[in-house]
Amino acid sequence: MNESNLNIEYNEQVAEVTVLKMSHNSMINYNYLIVDPLSRKAVIVDPAWEMGKVDQALIDANATLSGILLTHAHGDHIHLAKPLAAKYQCPIWMSHQEIAASGFNDSYLVSIDETPIIVGQMTIKPILTPGHTAGCMCYMVDDNIFTGDVLFAEGCGMCPDVKSSHEMFDSLSQLKSMLKPYTHIYPGHSYGYAPGQIFSEVLKINIYLQFLDKDSFTAFRLRLRQNRASMFKFS
Repeated sequence: MNESNLNIEYNEQVAEVTVLKMSHNSMINYNYLIVDPLSRKAVIVDPAWEMGKVDQALIDANATLSGILLTHAHGDHIHLAKPLAAKYQCPIWMSHQEIAASGFNDSYLVSIDETPIIVGQMTIKPILTPGHTAGCMCYMVDDNIFTGDVLFAEGCGMCPDVKSSHEMFDSLSQLKSMLKPYTHIYPGHSYGYAPGQIFSEVLKINIYLQFLDKDSFTAFRLRLRQNRASMFKFS
């Protein structure tokens, strides 16, 4: 299995995090299973494509899936949300704004704001970070943040227009102001750097965190002729 175990410290406990590398055709996403060591309750972030990997990760961790955290409603981030919720009878959490903008619906769906979510001994802090979509959420667990398509180690998610690009700039500025240098970044995708980079290193390598005003950020984010080779660098 394409996965690795990482540790998160919180309240003098250590949460068990499994990084799941999920593949579908040419696409690769990263999902994250986070397990409370005392209750063995777990949440998963943006599950997609490979149900067997999720099931096996839960078995390996001797854990029970207690919730599904969705950063946004794009298909590669929600693909397994409904079948997993039905199988394990657990809530799907998504922001009010994303539900309204996307129309995503399910009997297990719970609309959330930025009120912390408690699972076992873990405190999960939702952070509204629009830009890539209208209701993108990042999720903090102590000094670790799960960022979906808002913040990658190498860059940030695509923005469809000027308004959303301005929102992305504001969201990244918010993260820059609140994240500690040793906060670990766990994004939905990797373009060269493994999940779990600390924020002080991401600040050095991520071009999109260097802009000081939203107009110059937007001009670069919306520039023409972007491809995989040029998306996250000056060219």
